[in-house]
Amino acid sequence: MFKRWLPALALCAAATTQAAETPSYGPELEGFDYPHAVQHFEFESQGGKRQMAYMDVLPERPNGGVMVLLHGKNFCGATWEGTIKALTGAGYRVVVPDQIGFCKSSKPEHYQYSFQQLASNTHALLESLGIERFSLLGHSMGGMLATRYALMYPQQLEQLVLVDPIGLEDWKAKGVPYRRVDEWYARELNTTAESIRKYQQSTYYAGQWHPEWDKWVQMQAGMFKGAGREAVAWSSALTYDMIQTQPVYYELEKIEVPTLLIIGDKDNTAIGKDAAPEALRSQLGDYPKMAREAAARIPGAVLVTFPDLGHSPQIQAPERFHEALLKGLVAR
Repeated sequence: MFKRWLPALALCAAATTQAAETPSYGPELEGFDYPHAVQHFEFESQGGKRQMAYMDVLPERPNGGVMVLLHGKNFCGATWEGTIKALTGAGYRVVVPDQIGFCKSSKPEHYQYSFQQLASNTHALLESLGIERFSLLGHSMGGMLATRYALMYPQQLEQLVLVDPIGLEDWKAKGVPYRRVDEWYARELNTTAESIRKYQQSTYYAGQWHPEWDKWVQMQAGMFKGAGREAVAWSSALTYDMIQTQPVYYELEKIEVPTLLIIGDKDNTAIGKDAAPEALRSQLGDYPKMAREAAARIPGAVLVTFPDLGHSPQIQAPERFHEALLKGLVAR
């Protein structure tokens, strides 16, 4: 009889150990170290004082170029660690903000999130740094934000780089049901290291897993475990609503700047897929198809694909990704 319980006991012990190993971070990711010094841009927005965390990393041998890196929904500026190293090594100054509502930046209880607002915040940050011309690289949700920025401020951009951007389809129009903010909030409160790792393995890394990726799991899970977990979950819920209701899909033809699209073909990201009818799920997140269609719609876009990689090629295969990125950037 006791032997029957051994597998279950082992699983419980593993889960308990894993939970014990998950650190507790503050609502602005206090306690988690970034790879470079973090500064804060303070500004007024929507009736309150906000602070936007960012890294501004200078190269040893400048080539005159500036790269601005925009993180994804479940990512932070820190997850660009390898890309910062590759770009500064090639001579670029690299600026990496955490958007309002994310990571080390403010998480207001009352804030009207929009891609226009986040783009405006980023624009104000870059103005404060005296940066007028730069290339913009956005990953995942950061790809949607980078697209909106390119539509709002095309005169500033030398090049737009989109890495596995979400928003290359309109999930709601395809039949994904609307999920209320309260429903997103309840869902986010249940976030654990185990659920994060499972999702990342299947979506970010095409079924692969390496121990060094655990720090990105713990980074995210630690915010949902800390004393400010409600503020983190609420901001996450509000920004999910932003993503679900503010498509950039219909404006791809309006992009005026040179665009490089880098895609891991094994990506299958689709916001709200878990709530979609089962028959619809297999039709969502078809990145090979969506990437080809987006490249055809964006004037002069260049498409680079990795057939074996998932949603985060810059982490899954950094050497291959950075080689493709540096090769695809506008020559300096």
